Amino acid sequence: MTASNEKRKIRYAVVGLGWISQVAVLPAFANAENSELVALVSDDPTKREELGKKYQVQKTYSYAEYDRCLESGEVDAVYIGLPNHLHREYTMRSAKAGVHVLCEKPMAVTEQDCEAMIAACQDNNVKLMIAYRLHFEPANMQAVEIVKSGQIGEPRFFSSVFAQQVEEANVRVKKDLGGGVLDDMGIYCINAARYLFQDEPIEVFAVSASKPESRFQEVAEMHSVILRFPEDRLATFTCSFGTAPVGSYQIVGTKGDLRLDPGYDFQGALTHYLTIEGKTQERTFPPTDQFAAELIYFADCILQNKNPEPSGIEGLNDIRIIRALDRAVETGRPVKLGKLEKQQHPSAAQIIERPPIQRPELIHAADPSGKS
Repeated sequence: MTASNEKRKIRYAVVGLGWISQVAVLPAFANAENSELVALVSDDPTKREELGKKYQVQKTYSYAEYDRCLESGEVDAVYIGLPNHLHREYTMRSAKAGVHVLCEKPMAVTEQDCEAMIAACQDNNVKLMIAYRLHFEPANMQAVEIVKSGQIGEPRFFSSVFAQQVEEANVRVKKDLGGGVLDDMGIYCINAARYLFQDEPIEVFAVSASKPESRFQEVAEMHSVILRFPEDRLATFTCSFGTAPVGSYQIVGTKGDLRLDPGYDFQGALTHYLTIEGKTQERTFPPTDQFAAELIYFADCILQNKNPEPSGIEGLNDIRIIRALDRAVETGRPVKLGKLEKQQHPSAAQIIERPPIQRPELIHAADPSGKS
């Protein structure tokens, strides 16, 4: 880092003040030493006023004032925590204003949306990163290193379950807002399989199932998925919006296996169960502030002019896989994937650890199960 950048902080605007922004992103700035929260964007005046006071943010804007925020000269980057169907629009507006973009996953609703976002950022020399928080988390990235080391032998299959109860009013069950269990939860399983295998799938299959409940009229309650990877490796998972909360995965090799349970959480400890020749070693990784890690890493990419990983291509690949899974559900047949662009997969070199935050009080926001 150059001397001129040593003390510089990247100034962020947080766009969208829903559950994830309030419970994780806004408090994370206290742990992100190279990042500063300078603006809030929301159409809820109570959120703007109360969160502005809480986090000492002077500049707040409605969505109609978003362009004014971008053109103020006071913002270097935006964190976009809006519903999925708005990611493309708000990313492209930011890119045209020359403001860097950290966009929540899933990247967007369609492959075309993702491609347009990538092109807009490239055309305007703006950095684009997709908020895959586990790419900086110790338990997941050490899992990558264990697999790469050969300790479990040749990795042959991955399996996972990821589920929670989601209430009817939540955006996650609204199809026109980009909702769906694959987009919201399955994406974690897909992404984990990709970084553990360090490869891209070549064929996919899926089935869906739903209880006859009103909350599952627009999106399916659950999906079970098979991904075929090169070298005849398989990944399977089931994700659901209608069961008790679970979230674990296992990768099995020719000599042993590694299980993470939980594997995807951001508010608690994650645990490894590594079994080789019938002997199991358990290692618990204490909770860290995964969102501060994202902010720090992206700010560093801006300050040092480095290309982020996870990039827009990372987000695009997951959306291509998810939309292919949709086609598999519709047709009842496996779907072969076109060649996905290969790129750098995450590793332990990206781990950033900061102390966990205390859960704050929420203002006009609730978690997916409806708890405030």
